[in-house]
Amino acid sequence: MFATFGYVTFFALIGVWARYGQNLLVQTVFGRGFPWAILSINVMGCFLMGFLFFETLDRISVSPELRTGILTGGLGTYTTFSTFSVETLVLFENGEPAKGLIYVFSTMILCLGATFAGAWISRSI
Repeated sequence: MFATFGYVTFFALIGVWARYGQNLLVQTVFGRGFPWAILSINVMGCFLMGFLFFETLDRISVSPELRTGILTGGLGTYTTFSTFSVETLVLFENGEPAKGLIYVFSTMILCLGATFAGAWISRSI
């Protein structure tokens, strides 16, 4: 268990640096008029999660601790949207498309609603 926490911590540092660096680079190139930086981070993170999730499960032999470090620590700090995406994929692959759709729509509605509610409460006090 200690090794898992070590890997998660190490890869979290790499993930957060990658996120910050990509954010700066994309905003420098494309500006701040549209959230291209976060969109690119979410898309890249989802691609990497989909790819590495199965590569480290089926093709590349890595310890469970290292796998958790890479996926949870590294990609989890790079983008949490990647975790959401792979959880949705698993629901669909397990033959539960209704649960997958409920998860997608409830996540979007509840998370956007929570963001608006938090902003409204903050501005109201």
